[in-house]
Amino acid sequence: MIVTVTPNPSLDRTYELAALAPGEVNRAVHDRLDPGGKGVNVSRALAVAGHRTRAVLPLGGFSGQLLRELLRRQGIEVASVAIAGDTRINVSVAEAHGRLTKINAPGPELSAAEAAALLALVREDRGGSGAGWLACCGSLPRGLAPEWYAELVAQVHSGGARIAVDTSGPALLAALAARPDVVKPNREELAEAVGGPVLTVGDAVEAAQELRGRGARQVLTSLGADGMLLVAEEGCWYGSAPVAVVRSDVGAGDASLAGFLGAGGTGPGALAAAVAHGAAAVGLPGSVMPAPADLDPAAVVVTADIPRERPLRG
Repeated sequence: MIVTVTPNPSLDRTYELAALAPGEVNRAVHDRLDPGGKGVNVSRALAVAGHRTRAVLPLGGFSGQLLRELLRRQGIEVASVAIAGDTRINVSVAEAHGRLTKINAPGPELSAAEAAALLALVREDRGGSGAGWLACCGSLPRGLAPEWYAELVAQVHSGGARIAVDTSGPALLAALAARPDVVKPNREELAEAVGGPVLTVGDAVEAAQELRGRGARQVLTSLGADGMLLVAEEGCWYGSAPVAVVRSDVGAGDASLAGFLGAGGTGPGALAAAVAHGAAAVGLPGSVMPAPADLDPAAVVVTADIPRERPLRG
């Protein structure tokens, strides 16, 4: 069992177009509606891979009811806190040439009582599920202080489980002091955390080491088209895989985290699984999570010989 916590979940509507024409009527070639939010996506990827997973999240309004039903249809267990506000709806526009335009709603504001109830639900649910890993992912909704994730890390560790944190900004910095077992920033989030540019693979390694110095036990960093890094006490590894066609990168990082945790959450083997899941996800529409048949493990290369001088694209 792997439990995920998504404080600001969403419904994700994705439209696929030949090309976006701003200010004009655009007609979609395809559209889809998926459960969204980073932790929700991790649960979806785990479920597709055959892992038992439970999604813990606040739900409100008709959109919250629909989100619960969509998760149920995908075989994901749900533990939720009822909130007064409506669960947000996000929109993505994917163009045929690969450009993706995203509009993310801010989401509801949680009251102090709702925030406390969500923490309590995690504590109660984790005790009943026997989860070895808990992944808390995404932005914090209005009403939750940046320290909320740090409280969650401390709570999970007190129960003997391991925890992965995938967030950014002040919430990531606050969580580091609680010593999460894994943090998963992307390149931009890593640069923001250390307050400096990340222009090469070597820059990313140094920035990840800085996060380890601040408390993270492992740093799993997504470098987009340039692969992934895992920096831990046991060593540092770099992984990459070719991608023929990019359809959508929505949820690709979440698929990577699911692959990493599903493969044990430590070491080069788990990094290889993370890379395979991320590479497969970007070739799928919307935020579709890759199934085992979509993966190409043989195409993944993981090495401890880090190409530090390699410049990062974009």
